Amino acid sequence: MEESNMTTTTNLENGLFSAADALRSKMDANQYKDYLLGTVFYKYLSDSQLYTVAELLGKDEATLTQAQQLYEQNTSNTALLHELQATFGYVIEPEYTYTNILKAVNNHTFQLQQLGDAFNKLESTGEKFDGLFEDYDLYSKRLGNTAQKQADTIAGVIAAIGKLEIVKTPGDSLGDAYEYLISQFASESGKKAGEFYTPQKVSELLTRLTLVDKDYSKGMTVYDPAMGSGSLLLNFRNYVKHPDRITYYGQEINTSTYNLARMNMILHHVEMTNQFLRNGDTLDEDWPAEEVTNFDAVVMNPPYSLKWSAAEGFKEDPRFAAYGVLPPKSKADYAFLLHGFYHLKHSGAMAIVLPHGILFRGGTEGKIRQKLLENGAIAAIIGLPANLFYSTSIPTTIVVLKKDKTDRNVLFIDASKEFEKVKTQNVLRESDIQRIIDTYQKRVDVEKYAHLATFEEIQENEFNLNIPRYVDTFEEEAPVDVPQLLSDMQKIKQEEAQLTTEINEMMADLVGTTPEAQKTLDLLKDVLK
Repeated sequence: MEESNMTTTTNLENGLFSAADALRSKMDANQYKDYLLGTVFYKYLSDSQLYTVAELLGKDEATLTQAQQLYEQNTSNTALLHELQATFGYVIEPEYTYTNILKAVNNHTFQLQQLGDAFNKLESTGEKFDGLFEDYDLYSKRLGNTAQKQADTIAGVIAAIGKLEIVKTPGDSLGDAYEYLISQFASESGKKAGEFYTPQKVSELLTRLTLVDKDYSKGMTVYDPAMGSGSLLLNFRNYVKHPDRITYYGQEINTSTYNLARMNMILHHVEMTNQFLRNGDTLDEDWPAEEVTNFDAVVMNPPYSLKWSAAEGFKEDPRFAAYGVLPPKSKADYAFLLHGFYHLKHSGAMAIVLPHGILFRGGTEGKIRQKLLENGAIAAIIGLPANLFYSTSIPTTIVVLKKDKTDRNVLFIDASKEFEKVKTQNVLRESDIQRIIDTYQKRVDVEKYAHLATFEEIQENEFNLNIPRYVDTFEEEAPVDVPQLLSDMQKIKQEEAQLTTEINEMMADLVGTTPEAQKTLDLLKDVLK
């Protein structure tokens, strides 16, 4: 990122996050993120339209205020309105632009209904915006006990964000700032962060693992069946030559998080024709079913050890049928894995984060694991450090899967000890990620770090993939230098004797001021002799 772009992004990040001050004392981050991110999103849509109005009317250098005046003067210009509809897929009327709402805030005439009507009108323009603002509860008691206090709180957010330029920014600085906001909310949300956020460095690693030795210059399809806020999917933009040729597929069960992903895609300038997002239960109902289902890359950080139905009917489901058994009801880890693997293209690659239990647990999970290994589907097992995620402190593992492997070898990497501690979290450094990628690509043994295990080795271990069975990271302690230890002990004894003598000499000069004090002092002298 160029320096000017970095500066713009930093200013945006600081400005956007400081806008949260109006809400931070009233509710937790998992709640106020919906207000802040929704407001940013609406401003982006409104400002984009106003700037385009000015350009279409030959006033390219107009400010938002000037563009608003031009728009109000041309409300009967049907050609202008048709052009806006064709360009954006929506038309925000002059009364409901962010600029006009901000004007009402500054004039102290703002009413919650004005913003509520603005949201309703935008949502009614079509499926693209349907339900996007349903979590933006304008009349929540958390905003204030009265309608006026609620309006004042929202007005504070509108005013703070209204000071920022979020459209005419270089490159993807708005998208970067939005990602920063999401990461900050995740940091403050604790365990609830797992519902919508995968740390950027983990997302980067998952993405890059699926791109090793691949050329997608002509375009690619990526799929995340548990997409959260869409951040993991959007990482692909950073590592392919033509990010505009990526088609995104994602599914999310939580409606609020699904809406966040939709906003995230739009703020990263992803064309609507390149995004296919769905609000639904990935395991209960397979999707996509009728459209293209063979993806170049599948990435996933699903909820760990989630309960699921494991109903008998799933044994006939093409995602699971080939394995003869179903993952247990108490742990859906392999259900997510098999779902993603089913949708992977023959020439593609999949990377999924799961708890270590999937490497060694028995029962039906053991049978599924054995089948995958016999088919040569598992390319690598990568052990990650503990405490990487906001939602859990447990160590996790990445499983890389492929359908076109010509052998049944598995590369084991123990990267659990390579990280940087930042506040209360462990974070992967760029050098840590690069080492994993380089090792994965070379597929050779690295002492105390990686081992390429043959199928026969794995078979001998009864298909147990626990990393310590394959990568020995044991460090022998340095032998004890006995003569040096004796010398050190003797020196310490001499110093102790000298110190005791000095203390006794000092104590000899002390006299108690009362009989009781003298008695205590005499007892202390006896102890120190």
